[in-house]
Amino acid sequence: MLVKNLHTKVFGNSADNFIRNFTLKFAIFGFLLHLVLWLLHITKLFLFPESAIHLLGSPLYALYTPFSILLGYEVYEIIKAIPESFSTAVGKQYEVATLLVVRDVFKRLSEAQFSGSWDLTGDLGLVLLECSAFILLFYTALKYQNFGRILRPRSWDKLALNKFVNGKKAIALLLMFIFVVMTGLSFLGWLSMTLDGQINIGRSIFFSDFFTCLILADILILLASYSFAHDFYSLVRNTGFVLSTVLLWVAITTPGASGIILFITSAINGIIIVEISDYYNA
Repeated sequence: MLVKNLHTKVFGNSADNFIRNFTLKFAIFGFLLHLVLWLLHITKLFLFPESAIHLLGSPLYALYTPFSILLGYEVYEIIKAIPESFSTAVGKQYEVATLLVVRDVFKRLSEAQFSGSWDLTGDLGLVLLECSAFILLFYTALKYQNFGRILRPRSWDKLALNKFVNGKKAIALLLMFIFVVMTGLSFLGWLSMTLDGQINIGRSIFFSDFFTCLILADILILLASYSFAHDFYSLVRNTGFVLSTVLLWVAITTPGASGIILFITSAINGIIIVEISDYYNA
């Protein structure tokens, strides 16, 4: 009962509405604040430290701020979805990956220098690759949303099912605590590096460490689910979900074109798993 009540307070409708509304208002505020700082910089009404100028070089950088805030809410959505469905939580992970990639696209467009040639080895090739990954990841996230709605639940013993769901709620609460702590530490670390002139606004900040925790949680849920569902189909399907998460983690920690190719590989892997599962579940 303690886990159930605490889970309701943290992830219930009232908490979800509050967090969603706060995130939206905070994202709008962050976007407008970043634009104001950019205007102050280009008009030279205020002289910023040399370490901060890199963040104010283009108005497109202002898009980075609200997307980073919205990514925080999407991580909350991943954690909230864990007790509901394994596939739904994986779909939320693809939503986070989609926003990470489109955020990188905005950042690259603000820095890219395009030539008049058809050379695809430079910025143009990376932008095209990132846009392709964005579309594929977006499609994968939608596939998982639809799959979670039509998936037929397995016939488990009611008592065993309640124990399993309560276990996933406990994992979600632990991940939420880790999420809050890691967010604070990551922000302080980023702020310290920025003030020292070490500019780093890549996707590895926070998300690399958090996805590591998410993989461990997925493996724990996988092992727990196999104690209730012993069939090979459920084991391999859930293992495929974990594989998708691992591929996303590697993609997040890998820079350049290699990381984008891994995002695409994860999306293709996720789509194939859903298609096979959908066919078997029909």
